[in-house]
Amino acid sequence: MSSQPISFYPASPAAAQASAASVVQAWSVAEVETLFNLPFSDLLFRAQQVHRQHFDPTVVELATLLSIKTGGCPVDCGYCPQAARYDTGVTAQKILPLDTVLHAAREARAAGATRFCMGAAWREPKDRDLEQVEVMVREVKALGLETCATLGMLGAGQAERLKEAGLDYYNHNLDTAPEFYDNIITTRDYQHRLDTLGRVRNAGIKVCCGGIVGMGESRLQRAGLIAQLANMAPYPESVPVNHLVQVPGTPLHGIDPLDPIEFVRTIAVARITMPTARVRLSAGRRQMGDAVQAMCFAAGANSIFYGDKLLTTGNPEVEEDRALLARLGLRAQSTTIDARCEVTM
Repeated sequence: MSSQPISFYPASPAAAQASAASVVQAWSVAEVETLFNLPFSDLLFRAQQVHRQHFDPTVVELATLLSIKTGGCPVDCGYCPQAARYDTGVTAQKILPLDTVLHAAREARAAGATRFCMGAAWREPKDRDLEQVEVMVREVKALGLETCATLGMLGAGQAERLKEAGLDYYNHNLDTAPEFYDNIITTRDYQHRLDTLGRVRNAGIKVCCGGIVGMGESRLQRAGLIAQLANMAPYPESVPVNHLVQVPGTPLHGIDPLDPIEFVRTIAVARITMPTARVRLSAGRRQMGDAVQAMCFAAGANSIFYGDKLLTTGNPEVEEDRALLARLGLRAQSTTIDARCEVTM
């Protein structure tokens, strides 16, 4: 055997970018479905190889999400307890005061989070709403945290304003494949989502974009979602993969749940098709249990939403997360700089 050390990760951020450029490709839906259909062990092995080319597989990014404006949304997303038309027990609230947001951000930073995401249940923000968010972004960024916002659709000039305020990431999920979208949402078109993502990218803000699985879609349609994400030019820097949390009162409550192994397959396929993205375990972690989460990390997930609540649904407690990471030999990312780890083994 060679005595030379084996390098699992790029030697520098520049090398990481060059490595990423070498693996970028267009993915057809059929090609993505072929990945889904691989034997499970082969799929995980391939995902591990890709993951180790670009990241330290023992490092996990911790992000915290705060609902800064809850409930009363006019959009009819079939999964969402914040939609005004569904009786889910969620009461519409006004935007949170700045002090409340900053207190939550400080707590998140103290608990180890490096990214703080602010979510508002709007179809799109009004200018007066955006003014308040801009102040929040500036103040949270001043705490040394990466900033992210998810505010719905953005109009002309709004992404530029968020960029000027210092926003690092904007989250706007595609949710599902184009051909399944109308089964989930009827009050906002798929193109509306793509338009907002284009505005975000053109403003120089990093894109956080993923979807939700377990909404009754087929494997082929899950492949369609991944293909849409992977074929963005460039693909998102962060890809949150949500497992549907069924909330009483929403149209999707009571559907057959997704097989957990299929969820792990989705993580692995996202990792293979988007090699340098942060693939994040998002909604539904409480229902997964430790064993499924462990398989997701093995499949290439390297980011989690961290805290006791994810918008309006439960999330594993901070101490539970810390204990799980410790049992798996994983450690939290220790910097807010989104650079690739420089490790040689």
